[in-house]
Amino acid sequence: MKILLTLLLFVTINLYGQDAILNQKKIKTKFDDAISVLNVGTFHMGETSDANSLAFDVNDENNKIEIKKLANILAKFKPTIIVIESLPKNDPIRQADYLDYIENPDKKFQKPDERELLAYEVGRLSGAKKIYGIDFKESYNYNIGSSVKNAIDKITVNKYWKLYEENQKNIVNEKISFYDLFKLNNHPQYLESLMNINADLLTYISSKGNAEGADEAAKFYHRNLVMFSNFNQIPVDKNDRIFILMGGTHTAFFIDFLKRSPKYKLENIFDYLK
Repeated sequence: MKILLTLLLFVTINLYGQDAILNQKKIKTKFDDAISVLNVGTFHMGETSDANSLAFDVNDENNKIEIKKLANILAKFKPTIIVIESLPKNDPIRQADYLDYIENPDKKFQKPDERELLAYEVGRLSGAKKIYGIDFKESYNYNIGSSVKNAIDKITVNKYWKLYEENQKNIVNEKISFYDLFKLNNHPQYLESLMNINADLLTYISSKGNAEGADEAAKFYHRNLVMFSNFNQIPVDKNDRIFILMGGTHTAFFIDFLKRSPKYKLENIFDYLK
């Protein structure tokens, strides 16, 4: 935990120094009416085909209590719009389901996940009336390495995997609390590691003169770009505040998109996750 706090302090100081330079030169990177966004990463809590899932019993009463506590913390952002990892075509059904939950917070879901358990509750507590899905499905061959003959840099790929597996093992062995695990899942360096292992790792898989791994990774990059395009189609005004809840790798992509966009102002999640 001390290491985590040290890293957060370093990131804060570093970013402050960069902002000071921009302010000194009077360079504006955001619209005056930029919309505040709280971009939150989560592990998938229910049944999912996603690789980034954990053994998490959504029916356990202690887990439910912990999620409710977290929802209360995140609801202090006071979003007016909730955005989740769901297909836009399902928005009418999802909106009706969400509004029903607002009226009946004791509602039972057949197979709840982080969307019903956390996003719905954050929205209910904050009074948000609108919920949107921005997901886009695009498959890619994550195991492309097994089919590339004469791959050039197998050593880096193997070391990459060992590093990731060691980190994951340490997380499991420490048996940290749900809240601390959620904080870890939103640490910038942890999010970058998810981006590395889910996409960038593939760029090290290639045969001479080719880019087999990069071609596959590009599909995952494209998926996230389309998700951001879907996000930009949500009707908003200057008074809106947007809460996004997605799997951590998508959150990592969106950090970069939101930082660069003049339309949005990315809020620091650790202003809420103390």
